[in-house]
Amino acid sequence: MKSVVLALSAATALMAGQTFAADGKAIYESTCKVCHGQGVAGAPKMGDKGAWAPRIKSGEAAMIQSVAKGKGAMPAKAGNAALSDADIKASVQYMIGASK
Repeated sequence: MKSVVLALSAATALMAGQTFAADGKAIYESTCKVCHGQGVAGAPKMGDKGAWAPRIKSGEAAMIQSVAKGKGAMPAKAGNAALSDADIKASVQYMIGASK
């Protein structure tokens, strides 16, 4: 029992110092899809190359800024205050990849 506790403590200590990459697809599914899946309130639908082309042309940084601060009907952080900067970047990258 003592060895199990020590092993768990060591694993927790190792993981505490690690940063895990945000999962763009998971963030899209849990937050972005609500609007971008159906085009709610003028949100460009995921995968609609024509709708996404001008946004993609504006650059990833501009798109990340739009999500962070909000744009049109989309509130800041897409209405999910828990999103980190890494989460926003990952979700934007995922949506760009699916919409090129």
